Amino acid sequence: MWVMSKKPQHFGSDAFAAQIDVSRETLKRLTILVDRLVEWQAKINLVSKNTLDDAWHRHVLDSAQLMPYLSEPGPLVDLGSGAGFPGLVLALMGRDNITLVESNGKKCAFMREVLRSTGVQATIFSGRIEDYSPPQPAQYITARALTSLDNLIELSQPLLAKKGVCFFLKGQGVEEELTTTRQKWDIQVKKHPSLSNLGGAVLEIDNIKAITRHD
Repeated sequence: MWVMSKKPQHFGSDAFAAQIDVSRETLKRLTILVDRLVEWQAKINLVSKNTLDDAWHRHVLDSAQLMPYLSEPGPLVDLGSGAGFPGLVLALMGRDNITLVESNGKKCAFMREVLRSTGVQATIFSGRIEDYSPPQPAQYITARALTSLDNLIELSQPLLAKKGVCFFLKGQGVEEELTTTRQKWDIQVKKHPSLSNLGGAVLEIDNIKAITRHD
């Protein structure tokens, strides 16, 4: 498992490669993603502008840290992929059988361009999460910066296999979100420290059951 190290003043591809063990080919694919992100951001708002200069840390590393947790085969569904974080990064790193669910057509076009440029295969569903019907239940569901945790659980439950696992990237308000979520859902949670967000966490969630209230 990778561990957090002190962030250098400039975190680019070299710093990423020093922290995350990837092949030269994988690093090249991720570099294409970042290059395309900079090119497209000039015309389309893909990510927050104040994160663009730190894309390797704020977006690529943040997404890549999920890879060691995804050891089981089976479909992975990335909810609200946006410009491809985390799902597209995971595909570029070699995770197969990924579906990227995104309602914004321009962001879907961006992800298709990155897939075309890198020769990587992934499925893109251009539409609302509620309208997505997977061909088979997902072994993994991932999401980042999409919505509140309780809403993520509600969106994920119909898509998840019986023994499936959710991995959600969350910031410093994670404990408050967990408290709110446990009022609605009985869940098993493991909280892993984030490599990219001091005070943030990677939430590993399974055994999801809705809490039935008898008022």
